[in-house]
Amino acid sequence: MKYDFDTIPVREGSGCEKYDSRTEVFGRGDVIPMWVADMDFEALPAITEAIMRRAAHPVYGYEPRPDSFWEAACNWMARRHGWHVDRSQIDFTPGVVSGIVCAMRAVTEPGDRVVINPPVYAPFARVTRTNGRTLVESPMVEAGPLRYVFDFDDLDRKLAGARALILCNPHNPTGRVLAREELARIGELCVKHNVTIISDEIHSDLVMRPHRHIPIATIDDEVARRTVTLVAPSKTFNIAGLSTSLAIITDEALRRRFCAEFDSMHIGTGNPFGAAALEAAYNHGEQWLEQLLEYLEGNMDYVEAFIARHTPRIVARKSEGTYMMWLDMRALGLDERGLREFLVDRARLGLNPGTYFGTGGEGFARINLATSRRVVEQAMAQLGEAYNLPG
Repeated sequence: MKYDFDTIPVREGSGCEKYDSRTEVFGRGDVIPMWVADMDFEALPAITEAIMRRAAHPVYGYEPRPDSFWEAACNWMARRHGWHVDRSQIDFTPGVVSGIVCAMRAVTEPGDRVVINPPVYAPFARVTRTNGRTLVESPMVEAGPLRYVFDFDDLDRKLAGARALILCNPHNPTGRVLAREELARIGELCVKHNVTIISDEIHSDLVMRPHRHIPIATIDDEVARRTVTLVAPSKTFNIAGLSTSLAIITDEALRRRFCAEFDSMHIGTGNPFGAAALEAAYNHGEQWLEQLLEYLEGNMDYVEAFIARHTPRIVARKSEGTYMMWLDMRALGLDERGLREFLVDRARLGLNPGTYFGTGGEGFARINLATSRRVVEQAMAQLGEAYNLPG
């Protein structure tokens, strides 16, 4: 079946954060919204059908997740990532960030050091601080234009005395998909310093060829024993609002600690529509996903070529993973306020400012390309016009 990613539904007025919050966030409602990390595409039809079948029953009470829910998740991980996990090693979480919080609270105490690698997804820093842990940064470094790598010497120093590392792979916002040797080195350092790895792998299905996602827990048994892996169908299939994610923990003792923390918050119920959607996505979504990846790669190719040709002081590089691109605008010579004025008021684009992602984000912006080619083309046209305006 051929899926249509050129036609997108009207999202204004639907309670959609990306569209309906534009005036509040950007000060004007006419920006093209390319910020919040959800897609403008309609969900996989099999997901909609599964939700409608469940909604046809007029009682929406408490429901345990059936065996078929867990089987779908296990089979997906095996097919897509070559990772054969047992049902007993997977637990539900309402979201990846809530899973990060539970894992962090399970393996650390207030005041303990938790390491992150900025520029990175902003909630990592926020939930570390709000849970009373000590935030330690080991920033990613540029090894070439928009080519980010770990500074392993710095990471070695920062992990000494730390209790947890919150890893992001594929990395948001830089778009890196970490190679096996990088993951092995991270694992080696975490073993050396007795650090638990909390691995956010929510974008693991959104990887561009020839790159391949490797779950860090598959590096070796010693690394697996200290890893909490968090995944979800939410980014892959555009169902983040259904609050259904998974924690994979192969070590039984670590899993018990995670579950005890999770149970203390009483947040494990979930909802029947999220369960139905996960099953449908993982059982029937592979062809849709392959076509989606091809479409997203086309959007990235278009943006990379347009910027190189028409706005050469801006640098763009196609991401290895995620449906976002990280734009280097430092050569424009603008401070944070000036860059916001350039993007919002001159280009009429609603992007995430790089400073949202912490250290190393100054002078950058993240653009979400999970929308129709027509919208991407219009966004680039507006960027080009703003770039060539005098002053």
